[in-house]
Amino acid sequence: MMSSLKQPVVHFHGSDAFRPQSSVPSRRFSVLPPLPALNTRRSSSVVSLSKPLFVSKVESFSPLGTLKRSSSTGDAGDNDHVPQKRDLVICKAYEADKSTPIDDSQARSEAARRVKIGVYFATWWALNVIFNIYNKKVLNAYPFPWLTSTLSLAAGSLIMLISWALRIAETPKTDLDFWKALFPVAVAHTIGHVAATVSMSKVAVSFTHIIKSGEPAFSVLVSRFLLGETFPVPVYLSLIPIIGGCALAAVTELNFNMVGFMGAMISNLAFVFRNIFSKRGMKGKSVSGMNYYACLSMMSLLILTPFAIAVEGPQVWALGWQKAVSEIGPQLIWWMAAQSVFYHFYNQVSYMSLDEISPLTFSIGNTMKRISVIVSSIIIFHTPVQPVNALGAAIAVLGTFLYSQAKQ
Repeated sequence: MMSSLKQPVVHFHGSDAFRPQSSVPSRRFSVLPPLPALNTRRSSSVVSLSKPLFVSKVESFSPLGTLKRSSSTGDAGDNDHVPQKRDLVICKAYEADKSTPIDDSQARSEAARRVKIGVYFATWWALNVIFNIYNKKVLNAYPFPWLTSTLSLAAGSLIMLISWALRIAETPKTDLDFWKALFPVAVAHTIGHVAATVSMSKVAVSFTHIIKSGEPAFSVLVSRFLLGETFPVPVYLSLIPIIGGCALAAVTELNFNMVGFMGAMISNLAFVFRNIFSKRGMKGKSVSGMNYYACLSMMSLLILTPFAIAVEGPQVWALGWQKAVSEIGPQLIWWMAAQSVFYHFYNQVSYMSLDEISPLTFSIGNTMKRISVIVSSIIIFHTPVQPVNALGAAIAVLGTFLYSQAKQ
């Protein structure tokens, strides 16, 4: 026997939310289970009663509760009226200005994601600071930036090959088109990496990073005059403090060196082209950030090795090594291993962060990373800084932050 049942009208609005109003006489059972009284003292409630609520989904809906519904064909079976355990009614709702149901699991996953990004950022900055410290120690004792750059790429490549072989990391699925698209990126990455290392071998770490904070200016100029892209007026205005701050810091630098200054400038230009080539060549490629940087390191190593041998050479390296070991001792080996390993790890974590966040958040994180490197290197190496020089650095970094805001 089939019967019809009139349902009470439920209004979801304001303080009358979930208050049934109907002319139908009350029954001994209700379709929806009674809701607990709203605790207005709880400030953590995710539902605002000042906005209309709409039912988005009702699961396990059973009007009779204790009776099992008949089959979809309408035939009476042996189990039509067998008592069953009362079904649980799950009702999901969403506010008027939202398109997805309110779900505690989503809030928990978003909180976990924020914690994950925070861990990435903290790890990224810490590893970058450690790398710059050991890199400068090595270059002060063993001033061969081409070999130092090569060892950094070699260590990262070896780490990833071992990770793939031991199944610690998933092996990327690549093809010939992938490597063709990666080649110009690797060329630009190699030039930028070597130029930055040459700069740090000639000037203080803080000065190199102050000049490298001017990379956004190169990005806008290259995109405007070579690619024909236009930007909003605030983007162009943000270049004024960047260029002005870098110029003020360079003029007032006590240990200014033209080779170190030009190395940082070339690094800026090379990394701009690296970013441009990455956007063009990596579209549609399903390779994670960690594996993408691993492949980039391997190709850059193949490109850099013959140039490092030609520019410096094994004989020069051997003579310099004997002198450095006699002055520093065996700990030089640890310094070189540390700077090589930490270089790979900090870059790898930065690419992993880029998988999780927007470009704007990444730019802000990169700006904050540069501040941490500048401050820590000044403290550790006791770099003399004049007030005017510090003011120029602060203006340049502030301009970089304003650029990241205006760009988005």
